[in-house]
Amino acid sequence: MSEVLKRIRDFMEKEGIPGRDGYDLADSTKSFPDGAHWRIEIAGVERATTMQAMIEEAKKRNVIVHRAIATVGGSTYCDFEELKAMARMARDEKIELVMVVGHRKGWDAGAKEMPTPEGGMQGFRLRGSDNISYHIADIMRNIEAGVRGFLVYDEGVLFILNRMRAEGLIPAETIFKFSVFGGYCSAAGAKVVESMGVNSFNPLSDVSLPILSSIRKAVDIPLDVYVIIVDAFGGMYRAYEAPEIARVAAPVYFKIEPGTSEGDIYKPWAFESFHQELVREKVKVAQVIQELMTRHAPQLKSSAKGPADLILPVVD
Repeated sequence: MSEVLKRIRDFMEKEGIPGRDGYDLADSTKSFPDGAHWRIEIAGVERATTMQAMIEEAKKRNVIVHRAIATVGGSTYCDFEELKAMARMARDEKIELVMVVGHRKGWDAGAKEMPTPEGGMQGFRLRGSDNISYHIADIMRNIEAGVRGFLVYDEGVLFILNRMRAEGLIPAETIFKFSVFGGYCSAAGAKVVESMGVNSFNPLSDVSLPILSSIRKAVDIPLDVYVIIVDAFGGMYRAYEAPEIARVAAPVYFKIEPGTSEGDIYKPWAFESFHQELVREKVKVAQVIQELMTRHAPQLKSSAKGPADLILPVVD
C-alpha cells in the first residue's frame, strides 16, 4: 500500500470511518433495543385496502411485519380519511408506519431536467423553497392523521424537519428514515446521514457484505437492507445472503420490494386490487426470509410483534 493511501485510510479511521471495507466480515456487536438482530419491512403499502391485505396475509402466513413503508406513489393521492385508516390499522397491529409524501420533484412543472438521463442523476431533491413548503405541508397533513414516521431523501428538507422537531412544530417522537434515493452507499455517507438526525438508513440495493460491514462499524442506527428489489434497481434477490447480512450489519430491517420498477408498480392510478395482490406476494417473500433465517441462522434473533421501541401512529 502506498504512503498516500495509508495516510488517507488512517485519517478516515480517526474520523470513525473504516479505512477499508470490512473484508473480515466481523460479527456486528450491535442490535435493536430488545436484543434482536433483524426485522421485516414491507414497502409499497399504497392504500388502506393494501394495508388490510398485508395484515390479513401476514396473519395467514404467521409473518411478523415490524415496519411498513406506505404510499410510495405519494400520500398526496390519498384522502385524509384514508390516511387516518392506515394509521389506525398500523397502530392496532403494532406496525411502525413510515409514510412517503408529496410534493415531489417529478410533480414540479418546472423540473425539466429530471426526465433526462443526465438530469435523473441529480436525484429527487426538491427545487426551491415553494416546493419544500408543499412537501412539508403534506408531512403535516399526515401528522394530523396520526402518522409519526416519514421517508426523507432531501438533506435540506431534513435540516428543516429536524429544526421543526426540536422546536416542537412537529411531535418530538416523529422519526425519519433516509431513502435509497439519497444515493448513499458507504460508511462515510452513512455517518453523514446519521449526523443529520435520521433514525434509520437505506443504502443502495447493490452494496456488498464488506461494504455493509464497514457501514455498521461507522454508525449505530438500523440499516434498511434490500433482500429483494425491483428489476429497475437490478432485481437482486439476496434471500440466502440474509443470514450473513444480519450477522455483519445488525440491527437490520430486511426490506422487501419486488416488481418491475417503482414507476410501474406505484402508479397511483393502478387498481387497488393490483396493490392488494402484490403486497400478498411481498408477505410470501417475507415468510421465505423468516424460514431461511430460522433454518440457517437460528442464533440470530428477530423481534416479537410490536417491540417497545417502534414508533406507532397516534390516532383517536
